This record gives sequence, structure tokens and C-alpha cells, in this order.
Amino acid sequence: MITLKTRLAALALAAALPLTLAACSKGGSSSNADTTPGGTTTLTMWTHNAGNKTELAAVQQIVTDYNASQTKYKVDVQAFPQDSYNQSVVAAAAAKKLPCILDIDGPNVPNWAWAGYLAPLEGMDDTLSKFLPTVLGKWNNKTYSFGYYDVALTMVTRKSVLKEYGVRVPTMEKPWSNDEFTAALKKIRDSGDFDYPLDIATSFTGEWWPYAYSPFLQSFGGDLINRTDYKSAQGALNGPEALAWATWFRSLITEKYAPLKSGADPAKDFMNGKTAILYNGSWTAVDTRKKFGDDILFLPSVDLGKGPKIGGGSWQWGVSQNCSSPEGALDYMKFSAQDKYVAGVAKATTNIPATDAAAAMVPGFEVGGENDMFRQYAKANAVLRPVTPGYPFIATEFTKVAQDILNGADPKAALDTAVKNIDANQESNNFFQ
Repeated sequence: MITLKTRLAALALAAALPLTLAACSKGGSSSNADTTPGGTTTLTMWTHNAGNKTELAAVQQIVTDYNASQTKYKVDVQAFPQDSYNQSVVAAAAAKKLPCILDIDGPNVPNWAWAGYLAPLEGMDDTLSKFLPTVLGKWNNKTYSFGYYDVALTMVTRKSVLKEYGVRVPTMEKPWSNDEFTAALKKIRDSGDFDYPLDIATSFTGEWWPYAYSPFLQSFGGDLINRTDYKSAQGALNGPEALAWATWFRSLITEKYAPLKSGADPAKDFMNGKTAILYNGSWTAVDTRKKFGDDILFLPSVDLGKGPKIGGGSWQWGVSQNCSSPEGALDYMKFSAQDKYVAGVAKATTNIPATDAAAAMVPGFEVGGENDMFRQYAKANAVLRPVTPGYPFIATEFTKVAQDILNGADPKAALDTAVKNIDANQESNNFFQ
């Protein structure tokens, strides 16, 4: 099982890849695919999973099976520690020594594709049409990566808590409305039974902020950028809907519904009775079920006006543009996309399987299983982070403005500044055309 710390470290990498990758020259390298005198071509694969024993073992099983299935290619896995993986990839890109196959956090795929470091996955459209849309990395109408799993954001609470305060248990068909959610928070706050009625995990850093909090903005009707052409954030990030989001977001703090800064482990605080409702990911299910059993609830996010929204997209696999044996890398990618391997990695990570067939193979994620709601949330409510090479910059700007707003900055001025900076970055890169 992957720890919460590992998941957050993975999320933190999503905004880390610099746009300066595009300035590096694009060229081939033979070091990522070497052919022996016997005719077997070795394909180098990189992964960030050196510290994730269960996920690494599941990936290694795919590689072992692939290597045993034929003799033309052999995949060689090189696992890097989480903390150094990004730096290793950036250095290899600059030196034109990327491996043939590598994993990458989904939101970064457009940036890598634009920079010329990922090759499109040709001939896989039929297979990938069965995958959750959020696990596919696309740009300019081409697919560059796919993942075996996704995660889902959820409101975690207990049946007994909602019953105690007369709060309705929401459903996907009828989630909490803004007014209903606010009334519930007020009632629980006024009881004095908890330190706070809500914890939105503001102690988490990096990519958690756009991943977790831009869906609230989108539920109000705003966004990080206009998605018609991805040229400007004007109106999307500073229009009336965005201002309404900012006012509401700040009110969670001023009304003492949630702490300005959560504890280091918000899930532990929830399990220790400090908070009544926890906004977190599906990864909390294992520990909270152990603690509360059948009393635990994993609820859809709140409908703040335009329906519940949650973040989508996690780690995915792609092929580098400079792979000297692209046909071999693509052959492996097609092999690895089998449902049994999707199921194997999803099971190892306790995450949402990327295909219906794989979900049926993973206990708990089958239709009607105890984890099926997470898959349904991902299908119905997940929104990809903006599919533009400028996303790493957008993520940084949104994180700053969200933190400033929670700390009392003027919403209009803060949002206008973020829009100005995002638009300048998009324009300075010729809108990544």
C-alpha cells in the first residue's frame, strides 16, 4: 500500500517540470535501447517507485511477463527514489539521454509533449478507449501516455456524526448544496464537539493545492484558464464565479469551519475526533475503515453551483521521443495495457482501476463493491487540470493565490494578479503552439 506521504510527494512533482525543457535541443540517443549480438534489444525504463515496494513489484511483474513473452525486446527497469526522480528526468532531458519508457505525473504530459520529449502512442486508440479519460495524457488531439489507476477526492465522515446533528447523507444524485453544506458546518461548529467541523488539508503542499481546491472553483463555475483555446485566464480565474469561490473559500477560515493550517496528518486528526468531516482522497479509505468500520462514509464533493467537481489524473506511462527503438517501446506499452496488469497495479496501490474489466478483478472495486463509489466519482465528477504545456506555471500561480486568499488577501486584486501572470506566460510562449 502506498502511504499518504508518498502520494503527496507524487502530487508535488506535477508542477515541478520547468518550461525551460523546451529550450533543450531535441535529438536521438542510443543509450536507451541497446541491441545484443544475439538480436535482443534492451529498452530502458525509468520509474519514480524506488520507495514504493508494492507498486514497483506490480510494475516489475508486467516487465517480467513481457520479457518472458518474446525474445526480440527486453525491458530493463531502473527505479529512482521519489525525491530525486524529477531532477534525474530533467537532467536526462537536457542531455538527450531520456530512457525509452518512463512514468510521469499526468498534468505534466502536455508540457513534455510540447517540449518534444514524448512520442504519441500510435495504434492504441481502441485499447485506450476503454480507459478512464482522466488516466490518459493528451495534447493536440494525440495521446501520449496512460495510467493504470486514478484516485478520487471525497468528503469523509461518519454516519453517527451526521445522524447526531441531523445532517442528510448526500448521494451522487443529490449531493450537498452550498447552503446545505454551510448549514451543516455551522451546526457542527456551534456544538463545540470538535476543534473544527471540517478539515480541507491545508497543510499539504505542492500540487495538492490545484488538485484539491481548483475543483471548488470549477464547481462555482470558474476555472484556472479558459479552456476553449487555453490562451487566457481572464474571466475564468477572476470573473464573478471566481470571486464567489474566493469569498467562500476564505469564509471557511473566518467562520472557523476549518483551520487555516491543518495538522501534519489531517486523516489522523479526523480519526482522533478533532474534526467531523475530512476533505481528502480515496487513499484514506484503508485506515479510516480500520478505525470506524461500517460507520465510515465516503461522500461526493459539494455542489457549489455547477455540480460536484474533483481533480482527475495521476501517474502515467509514456515513450520518449528520442527512444532509438520506438517500435519496441510501443510493443511493451500495448502489452502492459492488458486489463490483468491494470488490475494488478491498481490492487497493489489500492487505487481506482482504469478500466471496467480491471475493476471487476479487484475486490472492492467491482460494481457494488465497497470502493465502487470512488470509481463512480471519478467517472462522473473528475476534471482534468488544464491540458496546456503552461500548466506547471498555472499550478504555481493558483497555489499562491489560493494561499493568499486564505490568509486574507483582497480576492479581486489577488485573482487579477494571477490572471495577469498566467496570461503573460502563455503569451510569452506563443500560447504553446
